[in-house]
Amino acid sequence: MPPTNTSGLHLPAGSTGHGHHTVDVGPEQAGWDYCSLRVLDLPAGAVHSLHTGDSEWIVLPLSGSCTVTVDGKTFELAGRGSVFEGVTDFAYLPRRAAATVTGAVGGRFALAGARCTRSLPARHVPASAVPVELRGAGSCSRQVNNFGAAGVFEADRLMAVEVLTPGGNWSSYPPHKHDEEAPGAESELEEIYYFEIAGPDGGTGPDGGAGPDGGTGSGGFGYQRVSPSGRGRNSDLLAEVRGGDVVLVPDGWHGPSIAAPGHDMYYLNVMAGPGPDRAWLICDHPDHAWVRGTWDGQPVDPRLPLYTAPAPAGDRTAEERPA
Repeated sequence: MPPTNTSGLHLPAGSTGHGHHTVDVGPEQAGWDYCSLRVLDLPAGAVHSLHTGDSEWIVLPLSGSCTVTVDGKTFELAGRGSVFEGVTDFAYLPRRAAATVTGAVGGRFALAGARCTRSLPARHVPASAVPVELRGAGSCSRQVNNFGAAGVFEADRLMAVEVLTPGGNWSSYPPHKHDEEAPGAESELEEIYYFEIAGPDGGTGPDGGAGPDGGTGSGGFGYQRVSPSGRGRNSDLLAEVRGGDVVLVPDGWHGPSIAAPGHDMYYLNVMAGPGPDRAWLICDHPDHAWVRGTWDGQPVDPRLPLYTAPAPAGDRTAEERPA
């Protein structure tokens, strides 16, 4: 049977927006228990106030820079020009805290969240501390910025990474799933994909800048597949995705994520689940797992990495001062 689009899994750019939010998706809207994603579009000097509630959050600049205040601390996030231009620093907000995000020069800022039970310290992480990994080979090559991955950054339940796929390549491939607990083999995790698409010149200038709907306005697109695994909602989706779109993955095999030729694709993955361990353990689709074996001896796409993390600035610590 051809794939069907399970209602509510593909959220086009702007469809959940309000006020400064171009994206606002939480457990209530998604119909699950843990993951949230908000994207703020803040003009220079604009202030967004939030209470973290029962969730932990990461403030991640997508473009521009901002100031974050929380728990009596102020963090100056240097940010970046766009997701296609460099690794960014970020801030962690604990549960049950009052916080503000102030646009310095204006920009877009992702707030990735997960319901949790532990309260951990608020902190700032410099871009130089973010591991940049290349996965796959050939046309399955992609770059992963593991800023909030398990084993890299301490959180209670939240995990988050950025994936950059050169135009014409496939990522999230072979299709994989993480919708049941199998100790040592698979984690049960909800997942959010948030997409941005580069303009034809690979940048985010007039062709790829943010549009009024929160998308990139580049004319570029990609495709995202989610197929049933026989669990949960039996999710089934084949969606054309554009800048600012969101795809929800409550269960099922997900992948490939396909970037149209001429348009690099970015997506932010936000994950969390009920398991006793904070871990990203996946199971490859049995019909496609063999693909990994074909990568042996193939070079990584020479367009990668699109960029690397900056070198540490001596012994300088994160910029922090009393609020």
